[in-house]
Amino acid sequence: MDKDEVLDKLAKGEISKDEAKQLLEQAERPAPGTLYLKVSPKRALSLYGLQRMPVTLYVEQWLRLLDFGDQIRKFIEEHDQEFKRKGQ
Repeated sequence: MDKDEVLDKLAKGEISKDEAKQLLEQAERPAPGTLYLKVSPKRALSLYGLQRMPVTLYVEQWLRLLDFGDQIRKFIEEHDQEFKRKGQ
């Protein structure tokens, strides 16, 4: 159920305020495994959904990492047989 459906049901009196609050919290949560970003309490950028804990870096670090992306891809291609894959 999405946010609009929850609000519509609340307006029609089909659900209570508490039920609506709970449903809205569930609707706002991304599906497991979905990548999403948040600003951390220390005002850095946190990436969620990649692993159990978020990956948090300051913006300058993210930009530096993104600029290095082509080299990471090339390295992965060159060393592909050396890596362990999830499920192996």
